Amino acid sequence: MADWYALGIAFFAAIGTFLFGFDTGIATTTIAHQSWIDYMHHPSNGLTGAVVAVYIAGEAVGAITQTFIGDRLGRIRFMQLLCIVVTIGTAIQTAAANIGMFLAGRAIAGCAVGAMVATVPIYLSEISAPEQRGLIGGISGCGIAFGTMMSNWVGFACSYAPYGPVQWRLPLGIQIPWGIIMFCGLSTFMPDSPRQLLRNGKVEAARREFVRVRRDLQSHEVHEEFALMRAQIEFEMSREITSYREIFRLFGHRAMVSIAVQTMTSLTGVNVIQYYQTILFRSLGIGSHTILALTGIYGTVAFVSNCITTRYLTDQWGRRNMLLSGLAGIIIIEIYTAVMQRVFQDTDNRIGKGFTILGIYLFVACYYSMLNSTTWLYGAEVLPIALRSRVMGLAAASHFIVNVGITEAGPSAFANIRENYYYVFVGCSLFFLVIAYLYFPETRRKTLEEIASAFGDKVVLLDPSQVDRVQSVLEDGVKDVGSTTDRTDRADTAS
Repeated sequence: MADWYALGIAFFAAIGTFLFGFDTGIATTTIAHQSWIDYMHHPSNGLTGAVVAVYIAGEAVGAITQTFIGDRLGRIRFMQLLCIVVTIGTAIQTAAANIGMFLAGRAIAGCAVGAMVATVPIYLSEISAPEQRGLIGGISGCGIAFGTMMSNWVGFACSYAPYGPVQWRLPLGIQIPWGIIMFCGLSTFMPDSPRQLLRNGKVEAARREFVRVRRDLQSHEVHEEFALMRAQIEFEMSREITSYREIFRLFGHRAMVSIAVQTMTSLTGVNVIQYYQTILFRSLGIGSHTILALTGIYGTVAFVSNCITTRYLTDQWGRRNMLLSGLAGIIIIEIYTAVMQRVFQDTDNRIGKGFTILGIYLFVACYYSMLNSTTWLYGAEVLPIALRSRVMGLAAASHFIVNVGITEAGPSAFANIRENYYYVFVGCSLFFLVIAYLYFPETRRKTLEEIASAFGDKVVLLDPSQVDRVQSVLEDGVKDVGSTTDRTDRADTAS
């Protein structure tokens, strides 16, 4: 079990992913309130659809922005900037006087959370012990699930509020303080990433932060792991990478795995089911208040299942096993759900409709327990430090862009091909199951630097005398222990 300091860092960082989950989910109930429709002067279907579309577009822009400035600002400063932006965006949404102002707030908040949801797993993976990285990094995924759950229950509660702006302004306003709270945590007790500091040549600062975050190690173990980490990072940094062509030439396997695992999450259909579950429930003849209660239960199942497996499976069983099991489970469950809807959707068989609803809950339990935390963490930890922000931003952008397409197609697909839309996701999940089986290596209990060997890349090793020399130099406060070239010439390699 991780110590309370590491858990405290993870929980504070997960505020960023909580905002992603909450702000994504709350729009569904907001635009359904008649008070919002009347206040916004009955916006057209196009403008109402834009509430979701501009938000997802903003997420894609935020993810791409991360590729340009994430490394330059560093993890802490970049997340502080995002806290400011998301607070502005949520405040504009809450105070919106017209549909244009509301859409602007959605776009601004989308930019912030789109970058935040990719940065938080990177940050947590870089400060975690190898044996606990699944737990610490997985808490970011639990933040998404918690935000989804809370948005569903807040939407349900506010459906009982008297007609008026409180029905939709209050749920939106709940988001405002959290960006400020996270900013305060980032400015006080949360450590910077020692790996990012090493990347920027700040060796002494990196050593101090590493000692803070690795309280589980003895003194000699701290120096040994820090020396190995520094050697590997400086070796990887010695290969100048100036373009994405160079990225895919030198680290093509690792970059493609990171992008594929994020694209995969969209093509399981999770967002389509989450956004349009109310349509699915309504097609089964369920009333409006009951529908909102069912969506609250949906979010609760997501959060509870995510927490259980993050605590007991991610580090113990491994990322690869969870990804393969999750994809296989989703394929079976979506086929089951499609069959149940075909047989019972247009009947009066209440028991049959109950089994149809069960399929939706089985899906969310399988997705959030096996894939949600694992995919964001795995996509970050497979990348070398020099590429982590750039490629993870690109991977997150691919996730959001694919989401735009399949989510916008959702209403038309369910109206025209109905339950057969599930088979699109079955085919995509089957494709990614094959890809994961063939190309996704296991990463559990390895340091971020040792993961290079799982992809056939060089891992720099130091003999005991070199580790002792590094320890002596660091204790004397000397900034440089020798050039990367010298160390690389002396190092052995492992594959």
